[in-house]
Amino acid sequence: MRIVKKLATFVAGLLVSATAFASEGGNLMQSGTDLNDRASLQRGAQLYMNYCSGCHSLKYLRYSRMAEDLGLTEEEVMKNLNFTGAKFGEQIQVSLTPDHANQWFGKMPPDLSLITRVRGSDWVYTYLNSFYLDEGRPLGWNNKLFPNASMPNPLWELQGLQHAEFGEPDKTTGDRPVHALKVTQPGKLDAEGFKTATRDITTFLEYAGEPAALKRQSLGVWVILFLVLFTFIAYLLKTEYWRDVEH
Repeated sequence: MRIVKKLATFVAGLLVSATAFASEGGNLMQSGTDLNDRASLQRGAQLYMNYCSGCHSLKYLRYSRMAEDLGLTEEEVMKNLNFTGAKFGEQIQVSLTPDHANQWFGKMPPDLSLITRVRGSDWVYTYLNSFYLDEGRPLGWNNKLFPNASMPNPLWELQGLQHAEFGEPDKTTGDRPVHALKVTQPGKLDAEGFKTATRDITTFLEYAGEPAALKRQSLGVWVILFLVLFTFIAYLLKTEYWRDVEH
């Protein structure tokens, strides 16, 4: 019964996730993240700190832990990735105050330490690629995956200005669904370069959600080898034991 309950809970979770994805813009893009790509993690950390950390904290990650895991020195982190004056051993917080956040966004932007564990890496990657200009929104931006998002596109300087191409109006509501997105004014990066940038940010956020995953993956190989060796030794012991019993 316990197994059946767990299976039912798992299936229910999948159904809820599928419903959420459908209501937030449809199919997800494949992020292609790789936690073993240290260069991608380093680039993602730099991009996140420059474009995202002004509003979004990573309160479950410390600068010192990030430096150790990503192969960075204390000087590199404090000079290039720390913009709040925090100490090397402190968590990654923001300098944005709740009063300013309420004034500009209506609420305090969420901490993103666990965003990939809650939403998934593909969702984050798709979200970063789905912003478009919308004069009807308070900040002038909207998002195809997450309609009426309350944040602007933090990466517009890299991507450029993206507009939506709308489909036919819905006969019931009259709403016009976003059919496609098109960059009408290029930014600093071309299309592939921007996808690489958003993939790097997603990879970094995936790491931030579970820093231990880096060491766990490296230890996993040794654990498998140990289990194989143990199984082989156990087989030899079993064979030797039953040989005496049979005789």
